Amino acid sequence: MEFWPIVILFSSCFLGGLSVFFFKKDSSQRLKLILSFSGAYLFSITILHLIPEVYQHAGHDHSIGLFVLGGFLFQILLEQFSQGIEHGHIHKHSHDQPTFPYGIMLSLCLHAFLEGMPLAKGYQNELLFGIALHHIPAAFALGSVLLQNHLRKANIILLLVLFSVMSPAGYLLSNGLSNGSMGNIDQYFDRIMAVVIGIFLHISTTILFESSVDHHFNFKKLMAVLAGIAVALINFLLH
Repeated sequence: MEFWPIVILFSSCFLGGLSVFFFKKDSSQRLKLILSFSGAYLFSITILHLIPEVYQHAGHDHSIGLFVLGGFLFQILLEQFSQGIEHGHIHKHSHDQPTFPYGIMLSLCLHAFLEGMPLAKGYQNELLFGIALHHIPAAFALGSVLLQNHLRKANIILLLVLFSVMSPAGYLLSNGLSNGSMGNIDQYFDRIMAVVIGIFLHISTTILFESSVDHHFNFKKLMAVLAGIAVALINFLLH
């Protein structure tokens, strides 16, 4: 088992969350550019790499589309609790009655855990960097929400660590299952990947639609989107 995916998954998420302590001023425009890039990259790798691969691996399993649709609908359900933090939404909370965002933490952790699971079987590079990219703004948004709820800095860091270990935990669990040390679920990997594809389709399209005002991109956002597509195309052509 390779450990560099674990390092990338953890560090991208954790550093993205920690950056909330260093950007005290309004960084919404910078965050939107990162989101536009990551959304375009995520959508492109899903179309170019993940969907063709999962259908090729599935062979005659015609039910695979149901799992893609299920992942899409499952992400809609998760966002009822996470308030859209997966795609960088930062919601203002009342300072009078701060509450711990249990729904946000639970849904984000489940979301990240599921995303890490398919990494153990052949979906390595494009999926890995797609997850790492979109977790950066998600972790930043989570850190912002935790700050708004007046949690102590030490507690915020612990919660960011918890969120950051979820995708590596999904990868480690599925790796143990795939090599037989914890059972064998090889037959389910394509279905798990299909669920993640559905999640990615929802997240990436939501980012792209919400990155525009009245369906118009400004120049900077357009460049960020084109850059995300270009990186995905380069990976595709190099393969």
